[in-house]
Amino acid sequence: MRSPLAASPQAIELPDGMRDRILRKAFELWQERGYRDGHDLEDWLDAEAIVMEEIHEARE
Repeated sequence: MRSPLAASPQAIELPDGMRDRILRKAFELWQERGYRDGHDLEDWLDAEAIVMEEIHEARE
């Protein structure tokens, strides 16, 4: 059985606008890290959490 973490970001369907927001935020996080490689998944997950929080706060 595959673990939930085995899914790639491409395997999860996101609305285009949300995916673009996450992509831009992940890029910002990579820039803030000094363009150091090796943290792409961490940056993506952090960006995803930030964008989801922004959406949640906007709905309140």
